[in-house]
Amino acid sequence: MRKFSLSIDNRLCWGCRTCEVACKQENRAADGVRLIAVAEDGPKLSDDRPEFNFRVHLCRHCDDPPCVDACPEAAIVKREDGIVVIIYDLCTGCQACIPECPYDAIAFDDDRTIAQKCNLCHHRVDQGLIPACADNICPAHCIHFRNGDS
Repeated sequence: MRKFSLSIDNRLCWGCRTCEVACKQENRAADGVRLIAVAEDGPKLSDDRPEFNFRVHLCRHCDDPPCVDACPEAAIVKREDGIVVIIYDLCTGCQACIPECPYDAIAFDDDRTIAQKCNLCHHRVDQGLIPACADNICPAHCIHFRNGDS
């Protein structure tokens, strides 16, 4: 079975947030819910010049995801292909998974009262496509989808 993942080169990211927009459009996340987030670190002076660093934050689809064990409803599952998903119909909104994520990648949708996270656009991957954030929309080319073969 293929193991899917995202590879992100944060050194190349210039903070345009195109990945955030693509994700928001693809997943129709509620206002205030970001399944991928670009954090800004700076400006800092480096050789008397301002320097900005950006870091892309999202679910890393852990090998042994602590959020799975934290969910009392078994609403978070790790698929055989490595993608960790929340089954929204099973989520009761208890938020037990949120503090367990080592990447601070689980958000809470107040409107739907459910936890949400990057699901690696599994609905796209299942059709042979790649996640929206990695679908050649990043002008810095810092997000790459790995399908186990690459």
